[in-house]
Amino acid sequence: MDIVHPEIERYLAELFPSADPIVKEMERLAERERFPIVGPLVGRLLALMARTIGAQRVFEFGSGFGYSAYWFLQGMDGQGTVILTDDEEANATRARNYFKQAGLSDRVEIHVGDAFEIIDTQAGPFDLVLVDCEKARYPSAFEKALPKLRTGGVLIGDNMLWSGRVVGRSEEPSTIGIQQFTRLITTDARLMTTILPIRDGVSLSLKR
Repeated sequence: MDIVHPEIERYLAELFPSADPIVKEMERLAERERFPIVGPLVGRLLALMARTIGAQRVFEFGSGFGYSAYWFLQGMDGQGTVILTDDEEANATRARNYFKQAGLSDRVEIHVGDAFEIIDTQAGPFDLVLVDCEKARYPSAFEKALPKLRTGGVLIGDNMLWSGRVVGRSEEPSTIGIQQFTRLITTDARLMTTILPIRDGVSLSLKR
């Protein structure tokens, strides 16, 4: 199921062409290897959120080769740190190379391993937390992230509409995970949440 009509997606993409060679290189790699990334429309949203709340510390549950982290840094005004997590050394190596090319190596901490263990080693608080890991683990990410998120910070969830699979009942662990995460962020009194139907759906939850 297309969440947004392909012609609308194309129209929006053409409004905001990126001239950044690192972004373009990352996007070519993702297309060539069919590697899931948040894409440029969501990327601009991440940069905008970072700028809006003056983010200085960002934690990512799932970073791949650094695409979303790169966008966060575009909104962070030359200051602050993004903590990347991925369980594959190959992705971490690619991320290191991209940030080195961009002169941003000192703005990232790249960890290889389980994000759910890595966040326990981080003092926090965080201004932004992105959840983009295994979908079945989204509810666990919520439980880990919320105590580490500052008041006024934002929890962001990617793939929240899951190509329409969130509509109705499902026995698939990934879909169930997203549905449970959705219930958590929309019913917890500590959060003010909205879900945007951009690309595959993005949730923004402000911690009160």
